[in-house]
Amino acid sequence: MISFSRARKRVPLAVAAAVVLFSGLTSGVAVANQETATGGRSGDWSTWQKDPRGTRHNSAERAITPRTAGNLKLKWAFAYPPSPGLPTRSEPAVVGDTIYFGGPDGKFYARDARTGAEKWTFDLKTVDPGVPRAVTWDGPAVSGGKVYFGDLRGYFYALDQRTGALRWAKRIDAHVAATVTSSPIVSGGRVYVGVSSAENTLPRDYPCCTFRGHLDSLDADTGELAWRYYTVPEPKQNGTWPNGAAKFEPSGAGVWSSPVIDPASGTLYVGTGQNYTGHGGDFDTLLALDARSGAVRWKNQVTKADTWRKACNDPDPEGYCPGLKDGSALDYDIGATPNIFRADGRTLVGVGQKLGVYHAFDARTGEVVWRRQLGVPLPSGGISGIQWGSSFDGEKLYIATYFAGPGTLFAVDPATGKVLWKTPNPADGCTTGGAARYPKICTLAHGPAVTSSPGVVYEGSNDGKLRAYSAADGKILWTYDTIRDFTGVNGLAGHGSSISGTGGGAVVSHGMVYVQSGYDPQYPGTGGNVLLAFGL
Repeated sequence: MISFSRARKRVPLAVAAAVVLFSGLTSGVAVANQETATGGRSGDWSTWQKDPRGTRHNSAERAITPRTAGNLKLKWAFAYPPSPGLPTRSEPAVVGDTIYFGGPDGKFYARDARTGAEKWTFDLKTVDPGVPRAVTWDGPAVSGGKVYFGDLRGYFYALDQRTGALRWAKRIDAHVAATVTSSPIVSGGRVYVGVSSAENTLPRDYPCCTFRGHLDSLDADTGELAWRYYTVPEPKQNGTWPNGAAKFEPSGAGVWSSPVIDPASGTLYVGTGQNYTGHGGDFDTLLALDARSGAVRWKNQVTKADTWRKACNDPDPEGYCPGLKDGSALDYDIGATPNIFRADGRTLVGVGQKLGVYHAFDARTGEVVWRRQLGVPLPSGGISGIQWGSSFDGEKLYIATYFAGPGTLFAVDPATGKVLWKTPNPADGCTTGGAARYPKICTLAHGPAVTSSPGVVYEGSNDGKLRAYSAADGKILWTYDTIRDFTGVNGLAGHGSSISGTGGGAVVSHGMVYVQSGYDPQYPGTGGNVLLAFGL
């Protein structure tokens, strides 16, 4: 998984274009459990995953329906100061009357969810100000009176939910390129979060690579480490790169995505990234770990060889791209968050891969139940597949592909993987709205994770549009173009861009829809990026 911005995996435009409680059912699909990760009201969206099983489905939503979705209107916007090179990535959490989110400006915010009025603001730079890049790149989890999130420099925070006061902060990885894009989940007094890095994007004269991906279990009250699972062995020097820089291996296999937990079995599931150098370790793997101890229950490696770094996309990759000669420079990692669901009387765990395949495994054994190819494979960049996450509403899985000529939204049978309907990113996405002015920038690609509520599915696009689809047949119910100027409730001028990738999808809570607009590619504008709030 590439870090900082997926736009660094540039491909020619021609190519880019070219859960759930056991209900006693013995067959079919059980209705998704909508208990939140915090035990809060079911209408809340308190964590990126929405609930422990990662359904990204709010079954308690009643106001927004297939009949009313077309009436959604912008209620307020929050504008960030311009932050060049730092797209908006923090999917909000909504609990009660408050929305919590991080910005590219190094601040973390709590605002009134209905009006956008300020409640409190926390400046990440007050924690270890000598370490740069204090920016939130994950979505927060709100639980037990605290708000948990990480940042771009490997710090992890717990703030007081009511006041924003710092309860504790830990640097969970001090590696020079470590970063937290994995949104945490809270369960049983523990906070679970993955760590990845941008080490594989550093210049050729850097002694690449020494980072080890890992999944941490932290005490929710103190931040103390309960256990850590490393995805690769300790890297050791094995010769040098052609320019004489030291070469270390194996390395990488970062944990980009957000973990999910099956409360019934106490099993945590999370995916891993590709190797940066060398071979070995749990790269491109879905891990099933004991949530209390970190012990492996099973693991399934979905790609047998995958060693990729940014140099593989350079004009002269020879000698610097570890997988070039053997054809394993793929970047086919699992950057998506799993879904846990019931189908045909058993519990499955499914996850999308950047290869474009959605895999469904027996949650108890790791046995493959079905696989479905939804995106066209695109090696050395892996951006044609399933990027960040899918949604399960108790009946269907909703899965989106990124650069897949074009990106497409699918509804899939959770028992068999059969495609029930599919809706491509509309062909006029780049010829209408704000994107029409920038034909060389716009692409028809779905970066964000998918979200759903009863009868409605939500997905954003690189064309800057947020769309609501009918869960029944995939027809578009509502479209909002975010590539325009906004005046923020905080008094700043804002400008929308691509809908947030890297994990941030739409959030549906208490009759409102929230989305960050400002991922890459960035469309020119007079202000910084924006958080948008819609209601009926």
